Amino acid sequence: MLDQVRPYALLLARIALGVIFLVHGAQKFLTSGLTQTAGFFESVGIPLAAVVAPAVAVLEVVGGIALILGAALPVFGVLLALDMLGALFFVHLPNGFSVGEGGYEFVLALAAGTLAVAFGGGGALAVDTLWQRRRQPVTV
Repeated sequence: MLDQVRPYALLLARIALGVIFLVHGAQKFLTSGLTQTAGFFESVGIPLAAVVAPAVAVLEVVGGIALILGAALPVFGVLLALDMLGALFFVHLPNGFSVGEGGYEFVLALAAGTLAVAFGGGGALAVDTLWQRRRQPVTV
């Protein structure tokens, strides 16, 4: 029973995480703007904020889409987890655990979730899974 449900649970987790990253990355472009995002990054002590802000925005948009599609999951899972660890250490850690007080609860959950999806398999309809099936030689 669990083996039958697992692919769909991973699919739902993948899509939910992907949408969260996609929206947060798009906000950096469309709502805040890269200049304001870079200014915030600089204010919290992120080095090379003017370079990091667009890189993070692109990573979150492209990585979010990759999660939704289930493509290159180990690569984007690790990169997005590192992105969230940066947010944890530079922004949220001093505020404690509770997300209601600006804490690290949410970014920690996102980091763990992306790693779980990245290395747990993409589940149903993942491009990575479909690609692997096509590449496997047919044995007789």
